[in-house]
Amino acid sequence: MGTNDQTRSLPRGLRLVAVAGAAALTLTAGLATPLDPAPRQAGAADDGKVLTVAVAQSVDSLSPFLAVRLLSTSIHRLMYEYLTNYDPKDNHAIPGLATKWESSADKLTWTYTIRSNSKWSDGKQATAEDAAWTFNKMMTDDGAATANGSYVGNFKKVTAPSSTELVIELKKPQATMTSLDVPIVPRHVWEKVSDFSEFNNDKSFPVVGNGPFTLTGYKADSYVRLKANKGFWRGTPKFDEVVFRYYKDQDAAVSALRKGEVSFVAGSPSLTPAQAASLEGADNIQVNDAPGRRFYALATNPGAKAKNGKKFGDGHPSLLDQRVRNALFMAVDREAIIEKVFQGHAVEGEGYIPPRFQNYFWKPSADQKLAYDPAEAARLLDQAGYQKNGDGKRVGKDGKPISYRVLCHATDPNDKAVGKYLQEWWGELGIGVQLNCLDNVTDPWLAGKYDLAFDGWSVNPDPDFVMSIHTCGALPATPEDTGATDNFICDKTYDELYARQLAEYDPAKRADIVKQMESRLYDLGYMNVMAYPNAVEAYRTDQIKSITTMPAKAGNIYGQDGYWSWWSAVPADSGGSSDNASSTGVVVGIVAAVVVLAGLGGFAALRRRATAEDRE
Repeated sequence: MGTNDQTRSLPRGLRLVAVAGAAALTLTAGLATPLDPAPRQAGAADDGKVLTVAVAQSVDSLSPFLAVRLLSTSIHRLMYEYLTNYDPKDNHAIPGLATKWESSADKLTWTYTIRSNSKWSDGKQATAEDAAWTFNKMMTDDGAATANGSYVGNFKKVTAPSSTELVIELKKPQATMTSLDVPIVPRHVWEKVSDFSEFNNDKSFPVVGNGPFTLTGYKADSYVRLKANKGFWRGTPKFDEVVFRYYKDQDAAVSALRKGEVSFVAGSPSLTPAQAASLEGADNIQVNDAPGRRFYALATNPGAKAKNGKKFGDGHPSLLDQRVRNALFMAVDREAIIEKVFQGHAVEGEGYIPPRFQNYFWKPSADQKLAYDPAEAARLLDQAGYQKNGDGKRVGKDGKPISYRVLCHATDPNDKAVGKYLQEWWGELGIGVQLNCLDNVTDPWLAGKYDLAFDGWSVNPDPDFVMSIHTCGALPATPEDTGATDNFICDKTYDELYARQLAEYDPAKRADIVKQMESRLYDLGYMNVMAYPNAVEAYRTDQIKSITTMPAKAGNIYGQDGYWSWWSAVPADSGGSSDNASSTGVVVGIVAAVVVLAGLGGFAALRRRATAEDRE
């Protein structure tokens, strides 16, 4: 449910309160804070070069077993290595903690060679035993499976025959074994945790990790501080520290960028057109406007229910009729949304996966497309039995005028702007719209107490995860629990397609199945994608000399599938270029798509639900 890493709500039970807001990440300095009581320019810390990123989200948890928000998962990519990573140029799978991997002929056994030159920040060697323990804990502990349990749902057995050999046995073939986005944690630290559903990893610093940065400080709704790991096997970052600073007011974050108090701002998750325009041409500021990895959608309550068959919530019964859902979407002018709300910084939405991922991008056929057609929308509503009364209001089966409650994020200007248009467009159909804009939409969403809601996710190079959240297996076990589901969708035809794509190793055949899944979602009408927003962000060139976008030719900086941006960033006063990676700098205003192959893994029901736009 959130909005593009915009902010969806937090899962129930997480202790860290994440107030999704419209702010930006900020470089450290400039403001007097408990972290740094002396106001000064970003990056001018006495103890080294500091990169401060202004962020719009709060941290939900610093535990990689619980975190689902984009900010939190981005931080974990800096703290811990994964088995594999994604190449920043084209997103193909490359070595991470594992240097190589191979499968058996039947694809049921995968063997990974674990590198011998990765150490935990406390000096101990990172080994295959750490990886095996991480996966086994997720397989046997519901709390540890909260955020990433979907990746191990198809695992049969995980062992470490030696310190450099990891063996994963599967129940059936799984096409995502080179893209298991699971942070590997140090066993000698985490085996002391008694309750994984409650431990947030936020009380003792520095936190032991083996990524390019080490977490050294945290204050809820204020900052997260990480120090460069000089022993990182891929090379020491050029900045001595990276600080993510929370801004509830996005305009304040943009102002901080202008003043040099922060080095980078991404928005919530993108800058608004007005903010981006105000920064264009400003001294020492570069704006990056590139195709994004997110979609922006309207989610319709399909009738919230649990795996045990019990229904809950109070979604409007008329929305259970596909004709009504289709009529509502046909009364949405997506071209107007792109032009007037995003002002060209987005492309019209259709399928579930953004065009940036060409292999999986799907468009409806001419006959299938629900094009903007208010007259046809009115006809469908009449056909469904929801006709207008003497006052021009559509009435339900109970004879009462229909008015839909639409959940929106109070700090997201896009939600509010589109909501105003919905009131106008659906009003012409005789349907009322009540915008319910909240700082935290989690509680009503998890309780199924909504009719429609603004939704959005960041899609990974491999689409498995975002497709898994609409399976029946992702529903909560009972109404009191929270599952991995995004919107309580449960459709047997969709589930059958999901199982087929997960077991299909042929890229072309798998892509075709994924497109069939998108087609099914489109026809069901519970998820209506309105736009694919660009990644619009900005940074100070007098503080950052160069930084890697992902993909390299036209990609984003914040919220990458990896640690490339912050690891590769070169301070403006460094006097040289980075020797860590191909730091291409930011590509501005380029609209291009990239073929992407890599991704996320299997699925299993999770106890807590991920937040829509907040998940990477």
